[in-house]
Amino acid sequence: MRILIVEDTEDVADAILSHFSRQGHVCEAAATLEDAAHFLGLETYDLVILDINLPDGSGLDFLKKLRAAKNGVPVLVLTARLQVDDKIDALDFGADDYLVKPFDLRELEARARAVTRRKHGANEATVSVGNLHCNFAAHSVRVDETDIELTRREFILLEAFMLNLNRVLQKEELYSRLYGLTGEAGLNAVEVYVARLRRKLADATFEIRTLRGLGYQAVPGGRVEKP
Repeated sequence: MRILIVEDTEDVADAILSHFSRQGHVCEAAATLEDAAHFLGLETYDLVILDINLPDGSGLDFLKKLRAAKNGVPVLVLTARLQVDDKIDALDFGADDYLVKPFDLRELEARARAVTRRKHGANEATVSVGNLHCNFAAHSVRVDETDIELTRREFILLEAFMLNLNRVLQKEELYSRLYGLTGEAGLNAVEVYVARLRRKLADATFEIRTLRGLGYQAVPGGRVEKP
């Protein structure tokens, strides 16, 4: 997943970022709403983890504006407020879930997975396309009954394709998912990882199409085209 963490408490933000990065996700952190708006204007995220109390305003007001602008990015709100009314406000303003501080990072991760699955219409941890089965929680992949070993970035790429089936993904978007804003390789790295993924999924009924000038599109059926 590509995750934006909006949290001004440095140790909390660092803990969240480190935990999700270790699980293979690409993360950016914003300490203010202004920075968050900047990031959201630049990139497409799978999830925003949003604190309520920030130096330059209320996270709930920011969320309300986000939804008014028809931005449907999944948002998981972090709050230190225990009152039921506060939780109701968060959900009414467009939050997909909330978590009260202090929290266990494992619960945050589980809720994050659940939110993104619901947003993409997948209610189970394992998403299947034909004979290809991907468990996002366990980071495991099978073709029929054969386990497929993927590197961290190969898994990130497959996750992006499986959660955006039939949608055209631009090379730049895939690059940002693989490397974040501080890219450490050129755009050609996307072609390299797509080629590797195709080779490893050669027996899957799952096709990754190259659309020249547009990007890549994953579709069910057939076999993955050879690089």
